[in-house]
Amino acid sequence: MSFVGLFLSGAVLFLNSLMLIGKAEAKSVGIFNLFVGILQLIIPFYLIIVSDQHHWELYNDASIFLFGLTYLYVGVTALMGLDSRGLGWFCLWVAIIAVVYTFTSIIHFHDTVNALTWGMWAFLWFLFFLSNSLHKNIDYYLGAVAFIQSWVTLTIPSLLYFLGVWNTPVVKQIWSCVLIASLVYFGISLFKLRLFMPQSRKTIKYQSTRG
Repeated sequence: MSFVGLFLSGAVLFLNSLMLIGKAEAKSVGIFNLFVGILQLIIPFYLIIVSDQHHWELYNDASIFLFGLTYLYVGVTALMGLDSRGLGWFCLWVAIIAVVYTFTSIIHFHDTVNALTWGMWAFLWFLFFLSNSLHKNIDYYLGAVAFIQSWVTLTIPSLLYFLGVWNTPVVKQIWSCVLIASLVYFGISLFKLRLFMPQSRKTIKYQSTRG
């Protein structure tokens, strides 16, 4: 995936995480989701047009659409106050696709960092499914996971790439440890969370801070 796209995604996910824990207003964050979502549709279309149409290039460029469509869906749902179950089911579909990207990173590309990253994204999208379609009471946990992932899978890797050090062996080894440590934290926190506690919430998390 384009590192420019990763950089923009880091900003969106950071704001979405703050919205989930009640630190940012939903509609204002929804507008930013729309802005970046549109860019994340334009960028892959351009990359596909100028590419040589090789299937692995299409495979990489198509992954950007997963982010762009998610951000657009989040933004429209938040701004228009739509029922969130459709968004949740879409996130489940994206989570399944992300699992495919995870295994492809391992089996074909032999890229541990990319595999860990896609695995973390699959987990995040699955949490959005649990939150929005099954209405699980995981606001704070989901916000914490999104906050951490906004930095360790998106923002910092992009900055390291722009600085020209991302593909060095030392950085790759360090970042593998960072991602594994993040996954361990997610697992421990999830174990402590009463994930399947019944609740009656009917509306999208992004509506919870509306005036």
